[in-house]
Amino acid sequence: MPIKTTYLFVASMDVESGKEALFNEVYDTEHVPNLLRVPGVHAVTRMEGEPFAMSIGGEEKPVTHDGPRHSALYEIDGPEVLVSRERAKAVEAGRWPGEVRPFTRNRRHALYRLR
Repeated sequence: MPIKTTYLFVASMDVESGKEALFNEVYDTEHVPNLLRVPGVHAVTRMEGEPFAMSIGGEEKPVTHDGPRHSALYEIDGPEVLVSRERAKAVEAGRWPGEVRPFTRNRRHALYRLR
């Protein structure tokens, strides 16, 4: 699917291994649906990093995944979405703040403007 917004927000994190199933279930069934109701959020794609190999200069090079394992890519209208009252309410809804967030670590966030 082509990206139709001007901004991409990326949220990345690791989660304790014993909480992985809960993390995925809550992210998919509560967190993403709550955030998709926020004005200015148009799509969310979840990803998991993994090691891979690629050819560089005719040689195959292994590449380790360096960073948080779980990421979500949010297509948003602009930076103002990230500080909106609706988003602030959505990120505190459901089981995410009490049952999942305490078991996440190595959190990173990035905002990109498409050119």
